[in-house]
Amino acid sequence: MNFLKIILYPFVPVYAALMALRNWLFDSGIFKARNVGAKIISVGNITVGGSGKTPLVIYLVNLLKSEGRKAGVLSRGYGRKSSGYVLVADKEKILTTVDQCGDEIFHTVTECKVPAAVCEKRVNGAKRLIADTGIDTVILDDAFQHRWIARDVDLLICEQRFLNNPDFLNQNLLPSGNMRENFRSVKRADAVIINRKFSEKESLPGVLKKYSEQKKVFNAYYKAIGFVDIKRNVQYKIEEFRGQKSLVVSGIANPYSFINALKQTKVDTQHQMIFSDHKNYTFKEIQKIRKEFYATNSHSVVTTQKDAVKLSKFSKEFDDIDIFYLKIQLEIDEKNEFRKFIIKNIS
Repeated sequence: MNFLKIILYPFVPVYAALMALRNWLFDSGIFKARNVGAKIISVGNITVGGSGKTPLVIYLVNLLKSEGRKAGVLSRGYGRKSSGYVLVADKEKILTTVDQCGDEIFHTVTECKVPAAVCEKRVNGAKRLIADTGIDTVILDDAFQHRWIARDVDLLICEQRFLNNPDFLNQNLLPSGNMRENFRSVKRADAVIINRKFSEKESLPGVLKKYSEQKKVFNAYYKAIGFVDIKRNVQYKIEEFRGQKSLVVSGIANPYSFINALKQTKVDTQHQMIFSDHKNYTFKEIQKIRKEFYATNSHSVVTTQKDAVKLSKFSKEFDDIDIFYLKIQLEIDEKNEFRKFIIKNIS
């Protein structure tokens, strides 16, 4: 993979030029963002996956609900097997499947019971979601680069581990690096959230300090809540899994933090099956998981909450295997200040 990124390096200036031109067209007013008749909170990042957008969206949904706002979520629906506008959930129930809407939005509506939709064209999607469900606030998932829709709050979430790893193949633009935009784009955000996940808090790196001056900077982390039985939806305490020999299954962008979290909960993680991000599990992968489970004499299968929404449809195939996901939630150190910041900007 690294060799391929090195080969693709000559295309980095081309990508950079295209992104610079696009942003200039918006900044100069030639391309115009459109209003949709509701308050808009955008959640996004400047890297390819793994920063914690979905946990932040869930955090925002719960915050807005507690404030009496009628909130909904709009996503592009990455990895879905459909196109166009799809209403994922209304006020009462989920209306589609994970295959038709994508794992991230399905995870969100399962967790929050919130109106949601997917649509590639965010302006049209937001208008239809508002009309279909009567919401007054839309959270845009993964929309920092999608500038066609006007927003009241532009939140940029960055992974601490990424920020503190200045490796050439990490902090470089696509297609050689992991960055969608360079650090100058941080200036466009209203606030920056540094997500340390399950790691210790570190100082803000200079490369981010330079572009986040006079901006709100918040610090977030993940808290492990428990392990949930995928088939029976029963939650168990963290302590009940200490020392348990589990087969770890992951299909997320950066499995490092997930593995780190399991180690902190004292789960035996020596046996792992790591798949690509947004893995679309098929019967073939399920058979591989079953084979590895018995070959390693594991006590259970432990996976992520995002993977769980896709693996749950194979309950029959896992009938003789205990399979759980690690339930986590995002927390913000400056909780009260963050709440006031959000409410002030959408009032």
